[in-house]
Order: sequence, then structure tokens, then C-alpha cells
Amino acid sequence: QVQLVESGGGSVQSGGSLRLSCAASESISSASMAWFRQAPGKEREGVALIANDGITTYAVFVKGRFTIPRDNAKNTVYLQMNSLKPEDTAMYYCARMRGRQLSVTWANAWGQGTQVTVSS
Repeated sequence: QVQLVESGGGSVQSGGSLRLSCAASESISSASMAWFRQAPGKEREGVALIANDGITTYAVFVKGRFTIPRDNAKNTVYLQMNSLKPEDTAMYYCARMRGRQLSVTWANAWGQGTQVTVSS
């Protein structure tokens, strides 16, 4: 089973930026990878996905602010978050996906999460 380790979370003021990293214990070159987030009291929701061919999918609420690059040579996927808002505050999880659907039911491996807190 692949191990996914997220890093890069922290506290930032509204309008700031953070870059999250997700390092995999094995090759991810053939997999779709995604980021999800979960705020207290809310369901986990999809943020962004990058397929093995580089095609990306973004949730409406992050379009134009977040990007999801990947580096297959490093078995790492990133989440570059710009123009952060207080409503982006959540635990962010990396996932390996079974396909191109940005849905929790399509994930087959999860990281432990990294906290992002955005203050106004």
C-alpha cells in the first residue's frame, strides 16, 4: 500500500499563499492524484485533481487561485494555494485516485493530512 505524506501546512493571513506537498512512497506516474479538504463539522470535499496525463480538475471554489502540479521524478504532487481566504481553513489531505473523478469514493489511498489556517 502506498504511503502518502503531506507537508507545508501552516497559518497565513488572508490573501497569502502556501504550497502543500505530498510525497508518495512509490511511483505515482500512472496514477491520478488529488487534494481534498475537511473543515470542522463539514464533509470532506475535493479541491483539485491531476490525472496521469496532466489534465487537471478544480473545484469551483478554488479555480483561478489553486494549482496542482506534479513531479513524477520525485513521486510528489503539490497544491499551490494563492489568494487564500478564511473559508479555505481546513485539514488538507492528499489522495491517490482510481480514476479522474474528484470524489472521496474514488480515492484508494490517503495521507494523514496537514492543517491550513487562514486568518482575516
